[in-house]
Parts: sequence; C-alpha cells; structure tokens
Amino acid sequence: MCGIAGIINHHADPEAGRILSAMNQAQAHRGPDDSGTYLDDEVALGHRRLSIIDLSGGHQPIFNEDNTIGIVLNGEIYNYRRLREELEGRGHRFRTGTDAEVMVHLYEEYDSECVSMLDGMFAFAVYNRKKRRVLLARDRLGKKPLLYFMTGDTLVFASEFSALQCHPAMPRELDCDSISDFLSLQYIPSPNTVYRNVRKLPPAHLLELRCADGTVSIRSYWHLDYSLKQELPFEEAAGEVRRLVEKAVAKRLMADVPCGVFLSGGLDSTIVAGLMAKLRAPAETDAFTIGFEDKRYDERHRAAEAACSINTFTGGALRHFEQVVNPCDFPLLEKLLAHYGEPYADASMLPTYLLSRFARERVTVALGGDGADEVFSGYERYLAMRYAARVDLFPVALRRPFFQFLTTLLPDNGERSRTGRFRRMFAALGSSSENRYFNLLNRCPASVKRTLFGERLRGALAHDSGDTFEAIRWEMTAPDQVERCSEFDLQSYLPGDILSKVDIASMAVGLEVRSPFLDREVVEFAARLPEHYKMPGRSRKHILKAAFAEQVPESIRNHAKRGFGIPLAAWLRGAWREPARETLFDGALISGGYINAKPLTTLWLAHQSGRRDFSYILWNLLVLSLFLARNK
Repeated sequence: MCGIAGIINHHADPEAGRILSAMNQAQAHRGPDDSGTYLDDEVALGHRRLSIIDLSGGHQPIFNEDNTIGIVLNGEIYNYRRLREELEGRGHRFRTGTDAEVMVHLYEEYDSECVSMLDGMFAFAVYNRKKRRVLLARDRLGKKPLLYFMTGDTLVFASEFSALQCHPAMPRELDCDSISDFLSLQYIPSPNTVYRNVRKLPPAHLLELRCADGTVSIRSYWHLDYSLKQELPFEEAAGEVRRLVEKAVAKRLMADVPCGVFLSGGLDSTIVAGLMAKLRAPAETDAFTIGFEDKRYDERHRAAEAACSINTFTGGALRHFEQVVNPCDFPLLEKLLAHYGEPYADASMLPTYLLSRFARERVTVALGGDGADEVFSGYERYLAMRYAARVDLFPVALRRPFFQFLTTLLPDNGERSRTGRFRRMFAALGSSSENRYFNLLNRCPASVKRTLFGERLRGALAHDSGDTFEAIRWEMTAPDQVERCSEFDLQSYLPGDILSKVDIASMAVGLEVRSPFLDREVVEFAARLPEHYKMPGRSRKHILKAAFAEQVPESIRNHAKRGFGIPLAAWLRGAWREPARETLFDGALISGGYINAKPLTTLWLAHQSGRRDFSYILWNLLVLSLFLARNK
C-alpha cells in the first residue's frame, strides 16, 4: 500500500524533479517506510512505500533488467507468486520478491493485456521507454485511487489531491455541477472531481499516453455481468459462497508484517474475523473494535459476543482489543477532511479513522467487511425499492400527486428523522422507476437547491444530479430491479463513497485495509446468483447468512444493520454548534456567493430549535465550507 505520483511529458523542465519531490512528500503518510523517484527528459515517477512484502527489497520505481520498463505501484497483487512462476518459465529473471517487479515483467510480456490477469487491489503507472508510452490502470472495483489532469500534452497523476496540488499547473476552477452532485450524494461520482479539469480514473479502466504526440486513450477492461445466471441448488450455491469467501480471506493474509481484522459485531466483520482466526490458528489473530460513550451508537457488546463465538469456534485464536473513542473532535474533522481533498461527507469517516489509528498501534494490515452489502443485497433501501416497484402498475401521473398529498400530511422533521424517511419513501413511490433510486438517496432535492444556491452555484441549477444514475443505467446488465441497485452501487456508491472513505482514513495513519468480500471471484459468483437467493422476502444477505450459519450465532446473523453512525444532529446542536455556526456563516460559503444566507439561517434555526432535523444538509454544507476555506 503506497502513494504514487508522476509527471509525463515535462519536456526536460528543470523544475520537474523539485515538483515531484514535493508531490512525494505530500503523500508521505501513505508510505512512511521508503521514498523513491525516477527522472528522465520526459517522465518523472514518484513513490512512497508502506512495506508489506519483501521489506528490504521493494524500493520503487522498479525497472526490468535493461531499464526499459519501470513501474510505480500502489496496492497488492494477490496472485503475484503464480504469475512469477509463469514468467520465470518464459525466461524472465527477478532481483526481488515483490509483486511490483512481477508487474514489470508481466507488462513486458503482455503489454496492456496484463491488467486482465491481475487479482488484487491496485493503481499503477508503467513507463515503456522504448515505445515512449505510459500506462495507468486502476483495479476492477476502485479500491485504490488514481487522480490526474492534462495540461497541453503533459499528464500529471497522483494518489491524492494534496500531491496534485504541488504542481503549479493544476487546474483550480471549481466544477459547480460536481458541487451540486456532492450536496445530493455526499460524494462526487467518478470520473468527475470538484475541479473542472481534474479527473478520477474510473475503476476497471486503463489510460494510455503516447509521449510522442500527447495522445491519450481511456478504455474499460472489465465489467460485471448480472445477466448470466447460474443454475445451482441453494445449498450448493451457499457452499460455494463459503468456499470463495474463505479463499478470499486466505489470499489477503499474504504479508511480511503483522495483520489484524476490524470487528464491529455485525455479520460481515464476524465472518471475516472468524475465517481469519481459523486460517491462522493456532497463531493468534488481533481483532479491533472501537466504542462510543453514546449507547445508541456503541456496539461493543455485540463485538464481544462475536469474539467469544469465534474463540469457541477456533479454540481461542482471537485476541480482542477495544477502545472507547470520542469522534466529536472538530479539529480532527478539519484535519481528516483535508486528506480527502474534495468535498466528502460520509460522517463514518471519523470512526473509520479512529478505528484505523487504534489498529495501527499493533498491525500494518487489517481485513474488513466492506462490500458484502453491495454484493449480497444487504441494504434496507434495496427492500424499499422492491416494495416501491409494486406501485408501477399505476401511471406516474396518478401516483405523483397522490404521494405528494401523503407527504403533506407528515411533519417535515428532516432527513434523519423517522418521518423524513417516510417522506423520502413517498417521493420515491411517486417517481418513475428510472428516477426512483436517485430520489431515495438524494439528500438535497432540486427544490431545496433552488432556494439555497447563491449566484456562484446558480448555473448548476440546470444540472440534474440524477443524470449520474441515468448514465450508469444504460450500461446495466441486471434483470432484477433490486440487482440494478446493487449494480449501480458497485459502480458508483462503493468506489465513490465507501472505498474512498476507507482508503483515505486508513492511509492517513499508514494502515493497509483489505476487503475479502470484494474479491473478484466472490463478486462475479454473486452476480450470477438469482436475486431471490440473496434477498428472498424480507431477508437480506440470505445466502451469506446461510453459508456461515454454523460459524455466526443467530443473534448476529439476524441483528438489524446499524452502520458506523455518529450523532450528527445532536453534535450540531451541542459540541459542534459554535464552530459549525462560524464555519457556515462566516466563511466563503456565503461571502463567496455559493449559498444564500437567509434560507441557510432558516435551516440552522429550525435545527437548533430541536423541532426539525436538518443535519444531512447542514453537515454537507459544513463540509463544503471547510473545503472552500482550504481552497481560497
């Protein structure tokens, strides 16, 4: 796990080396163990290393024998040993035991087709000096980030915004449409960023630059296909899920440093922790849990129950560590948001960071349960979409006014309240089937934007944030409406929100997090399963629960999912009230013309009164204001 950076076609700029060093230093937290650079007349490559495999021999950039092909790699290639054996059979020779050197020779043998052979999480840049080409690539599901911009025929890339910002030519113009998308979704979907001419390379994509003429081509190399269903009896399918998940956990134990596991007490983390403890027994596995003083959000008792069950199952192979934390730390919030580099408002980034910091005291690698909800239909909103589909028998022209009327009967207590959930559900029921999922997730409807947006964002009112969903919808393969939600989430929400959150929060403390449920074989097999295997009736993640029924207690298998939440509504009225008020009203949000003061004041006072809960929109605007303060 590392940070990478590069400047391609710098035309022997004497400043390229200095700029690259600054880019490397800006990402030092991603790779505290080593730093490396390469510089010639047209290519500058930088690397920060977090040593995981071959601790003494993994310096990057690393080249082949004749120094014609070099790479900087962020991530892990889990099948690198098998690939190395095949390459040695073809005559390739190796100087180190690293996966990065395997990547160099794999590219030498297969060019850009090498990416399809990789099993892992990665973002990398390969430089071919003979052909004067540079290839950038990102893993299939977007676990590792890769940002870039073009200025003339020069390409600049990095793992984080902080590194890109070290280049004097980085475009600084804000993309107001992306800001509007952020206010709706709490993240900015790929390939866009908050900067108009800075891009994220989408998951499962390649970018190739020809140095000779500055030509760039971008293409996809993988796409998950839900249309090909596999006819397997349920018990046999559950057995295969169990086998593939265990295999995925085993792959992710590959390391020359201490490994641990996150344990929340939910189904997903209990499965991963149990398998890890089983596979490593009799050696002990360290599991990490954080708890909160607020009992509504504290699930340490469930994590303790899970740990006890795992030790019964494995003969005591799990050591469980707990720590009570207080994420209500405004300076910590400001520091963490700076790492994300653009507006990002999934509030669980705070406990994720604190959990990562706690685990990093003992381990360098941690396994987590991310991805199971998207892969095995675990979100409550999928169930809501199934129920909502039943009203499609009635025309939208009849449904919309009916559900709008029902909405008026409910008090508007904000997005996070029980009535707020019903209001959002009614809005979805009154929508066309194409717009329903977006309306279910939208945290800032167009009607609110029309009131809030100041002169600076006025042009974004013509932009429909739902277009993000529309663009993905045309590429979807799932025949079932619930599966289409999963497919959308795997393409947008998972890489844009969940994986971004975990990567930035964990790498801020130099911790590598691996996700077995996002193993390629697991994801592809789950996509081939009938949807009723995953969500029959009201049961969610049904086949995953069945696959691990003997390992996970029923109390954990059937416990309602709570997520990694924090009491934002209360904090905005209490501990964060003054710093939040100052940030919202005295910063660039209003003075810069982004948001109108009067409607914002109305929202603020209504929330402070306790009669309304506007924490979603106030939190999103708070994050935006902190971003603007850092990027004046």
